[in-house]
Amino acid sequence: MAFTRETAEMIGLQAMAWLAGNDELMPVFMGASGASETDFREGLQDPVFHASVLDFLMMDDAWVMAFCDSAGVPYTSLAQARAALPGGGEMHWT
Repeated sequence: MAFTRETAEMIGLQAMAWLAGNDELMPVFMGASGASETDFREGLQDPVFHASVLDFLMMDDAWVMAFCDSAGVPYTSLAQARAALPGGGEMHWT
């Protein structure tokens, strides 16, 4: 089942909230992305930023599992949400 853009954005917001509450992983995201706290707050309204958070979380299966377990969603939800957000149809095999 494909996610609607609205559903994908909701998963993105949930992922952002989960990440913001993760004292160990949040600094890793900030360092890897170069985002500031202001960027993160402004990103709450930006589906492209939601996509970047999902891309980051999908770099590690443990992060995917931890978020999905916390949110009560299937492990496949991040990839499905990512596909429905801007740039989700583009495949990068690098």
